[in-house]
Amino acid sequence: MEQHVINDISLTARILGAAFYYPPAEKSDIVELLSHKNWVAEWPYGSDDEKQSIATLLSQTSLNEETLTQAYQRLFIGPYALPAPPWGSVYLDNENVLFGNSTLDLREWMLEHGIDIALTQNEPEDHFGLIVMMVAWIAETRPVKLNELLAEHLLPWAYRYLEKMSLQSAFPYYEGLAMLATLTLKNWQSQLNVTPVEKQLFC
Repeated sequence: MEQHVINDISLTARILGAAFYYPPAEKSDIVELLSHKNWVAEWPYGSDDEKQSIATLLSQTSLNEETLTQAYQRLFIGPYALPAPPWGSVYLDNENVLFGNSTLDLREWMLEHGIDIALTQNEPEDHFGLIVMMVAWIAETRPVKLNELLAEHLLPWAYRYLEKMSLQSAFPYYEGLAMLATLTLKNWQSQLNVTPVEKQLFC
């Protein structure tokens, strides 16, 4: 695998993973980057038109009475039902539960490859943002395992999640973030020639 491909995957995975996982106050530098269109010229994937349309959405960090922090709370924390839950097992388990079999499969894969995520609370490892940040780490440290992680543990459900986020977030910034992630994942898949494992989706 060429080094520039690894570098592009690592950089974009770090940005997207953090943007999806951390509350806006903890990732203010990333929010600043994405909301001011500074990323468009440097992002390695997509046409200028695609990126400009996404950048327009990402620049809208408030909507009516809702702030970006409030939107994050509504979309990722609750207390009400999340429009697009960010955990893989919600999509891959027929009862839409957290810590389902797909989570346990990911945990076993991580254990097998010596990957330890320092979680601050008891939460599933198959959060979209966490797995995308894991993609960055795998790309940098053991790129031969990258296809396996994408094919088995991320791509089988990620596009469904991102579609729901794009359509149901009701907030332009997160709609744009979902579109940017979709564009990026499709380019990873194409560049690495990844064939996602076919898994039934229940959500």
